[in-house]
Amino acid sequence: MKTTFLLTCLALTFAAPAYAGSCCKQPEPPPAPAACCPADKPADATTAGNGRELPPTDFTRESLYQLDAAYTTDGDTRFTLAQLRGRPVILAMFFASCNFACPLLVADITRIQAALPAPLRDEVAIVLVSFDTVRDTPAALKKYRDERLLGAQWTLLHGDDDAVAELAALLGVKYKQEADGQFAHSNLITILNAEGEIVHQRAGLQGGLVDAAAALVLSAEKH
Repeated sequence: MKTTFLLTCLALTFAAPAYAGSCCKQPEPPPAPAACCPADKPADATTAGNGRELPPTDFTRESLYQLDAAYTTDGDTRFTLAQLRGRPVILAMFFASCNFACPLLVADITRIQAALPAPLRDEVAIVLVSFDTVRDTPAALKKYRDERLLGAQWTLLHGDDDAVAELAALLGVKYKQEADGQFAHSNLITILNAEGEIVHQRAGLQGGLVDAAAALVLSAEKH
């Protein structure tokens, strides 16, 4: 009964017209991602979202947290995806100099977060990973955060080419830099559960916010 009530509220919240259009060429919606890593690969010790140190442990076969690539936050600190364990996550890939599609993507994520029940709204982590590995330095991402007034729940990540390509492949995000420096890319919002498993993806820039928010609610109730 509680879940049905929350999902009804979410549907009413998103009754306003959805965003339309995109500045970037969008490939066809990606197929469902395959398992990212061997099930028997152990993870290194990590730090949970609340700062608590976690012992080495195995992640599930479908968990993105098996990836050992290190990123750098806009605060110039080292970061691995496994540090998100224990929290529901809204994850997207973008580039900071995008003038239309990426700002709309960020706006949609903000709307999803705002529609969540208060306890979950405070718990959810929001992660943006840039595929512009040259221009989107930690300092550039910090400027992006400040200009868009993104709160502490947002984590903006810079990675090297290999880390970004690996994550994009597992998420089903396609991107390609054009001659003018802009990127043609998928517009994809991914919902992860507390174990880093993909439980929902919203492709494009039109609609789908109710389903994304509902996936977060259901994931949190199962945790």
